[in-house]
Amino acid sequence: MVEIQKEKIKAYALENAVNHGGKAVSGAVINALFTEGLKKEEIKGITPIMNEVLNEINALTIDEQKAAYDVVKGYVKKREQRTGLPELPEATKGKVVMRIAPFPSGPLHIGNARPFILNDQYCKDYEGKLILVIDDTMGSEEKPVAKEAYKMIPEGLDWLGIKYDKKIIYKSDRLQLYYDYAEELIKKDYMYVCSCSQEEMRDLREKGQECACRNLPDQLERWKEMFKAKEGKFTVRLKTSMQDPNPAFRDRVMFRITNREHPKVGKKYSVWPLLDFSWAVDDHLLGITHILRGVDLMMETKVEEFIWNIFKWKVPKVIYTGFLAIEGVKISKSKGSKEVRAGTYIGWNDPRLWSLQSLQDRGILPESIREFILAQGITKSNSTVAIDVLYSLNRKNLEKVPRYFFIENPVKIHIKASPNLKAKIPLHPSLNLGDRTCETMQDFWIGKSDFDAMTKGSYRLMHLLNFEAGEHLMSHEKEFRFLSEHPDEKLKPKFIHWLSANHDNLDVTIRMPDSSIVTGFGEPALASLKTGDIVQFERFGFCKLHKLDKKENIAEFWFAHK
Repeated sequence: MVEIQKEKIKAYALENAVNHGGKAVSGAVINALFTEGLKKEEIKGITPIMNEVLNEINALTIDEQKAAYDVVKGYVKKREQRTGLPELPEATKGKVVMRIAPFPSGPLHIGNARPFILNDQYCKDYEGKLILVIDDTMGSEEKPVAKEAYKMIPEGLDWLGIKYDKKIIYKSDRLQLYYDYAEELIKKDYMYVCSCSQEEMRDLREKGQECACRNLPDQLERWKEMFKAKEGKFTVRLKTSMQDPNPAFRDRVMFRITNREHPKVGKKYSVWPLLDFSWAVDDHLLGITHILRGVDLMMETKVEEFIWNIFKWKVPKVIYTGFLAIEGVKISKSKGSKEVRAGTYIGWNDPRLWSLQSLQDRGILPESIREFILAQGITKSNSTVAIDVLYSLNRKNLEKVPRYFFIENPVKIHIKASPNLKAKIPLHPSLNLGDRTCETMQDFWIGKSDFDAMTKGSYRLMHLLNFEAGEHLMSHEKEFRFLSEHPDEKLKPKFIHWLSANHDNLDVTIRMPDSSIVTGFGEPALASLKTGDIVQFERFGFCKLHKLDKKENIAEFWFAHK
């Protein structure tokens, strides 16, 4: 386990606070500590120390933070400051053509967003063209094409502000093109139809030996026979060197038979190309100049280059990027698809999927996602970033939203001798967003956690009154007595948010990121909101209004983050 000094944690926290208006956030600090060797599994152990440091630093004024940072800034490892994406190699403004190619097994999720945003940003920087290709060649049984994804993918891209060419390309519409080029390669003796089993070919490839099918005559006849054959009987393989240093490159499969029904073209086709072949053809035909792809697709690039060289086509520039893991986010598109179809998840927008639709419903802004992705830049090495970094950016972008009271697990209390009051509560502590008013008597709702934590002492209902908590002499139950109306620093009260028990408060449910439901009461002013509005519930977090029934006085919100 890496040992990180408290002073080093303090240095990174102060750096974050000074650069972000006096407020340090845990996610940004954790992300910085990854550069010091912190491992994902060690986060839990370092969190108590970090939280202690954050509380200490966030209690300081910005001037005090700056002074403290000057003392410890030597602990901060100098990190490369990104002012944009690296330049595209051999790129000319106005002539760059790139493509994004989602596989339609479901909606796009936050992991998919990275390559799409990077491609989009490059095309905007170079005044280029971005082509959307729905990569709907036949998927596997474990990861099938989902019909609804054809609509959800463009919706997600539009929401992210990604500007792509109006003409969307569907690979399932281009099968005949792939067949034409396949026949040409078969005629040139660069591809052959193979009837060997997977196990046989795996063994031969490892030994570097050719299979008997490789040099059979009448390969075009075998190709035609393939269109009438049962699934698994034939594959089409690319003739590469069986002595290539990488066995994975030796005679790779380019086409296979799949008799399953396709949601767009039904059973019109049974012979389907694999990714390597279809992209070798399409990157040429679509005039792609630059390809941005993960380091896990280097083999696919090698196959494409092999085919491009056969046809003497111009080779696009390929830029690789490492895998970006997001701490705290587990994404499995195929597992999510099964859960949606089984009814375990509420739909494709279930927050556990981390789909763009779910992030939108939670109140994560597209500009926050874009900032989050671009801030990570491009590197060939894999990296990890904490989800709190995204939340921190979104919090900044939501700083102007109004604030309201929500009481989780409400408990009613009676404050003796409290006068009838009329509270005027601002919708924001520093911005002029208006006020809401509330008339009160002596009964109030407070959260159960606040009630349970109460001991003898002074408290203040925010923006309303001061009261004293005590214990009844006979029953030993908690009792409360009015002290004064206006703030009184001498009392040193603990602040509590509240609702009047004499009003028709809203029954509120809040769907959390794990899809669990939190219930409570919300203030009547929430009824003036519109579906889609984002608010901050005091001491709870940012939430987006999902549904509102004014007749039944019911509101459903989705939780974004603290």
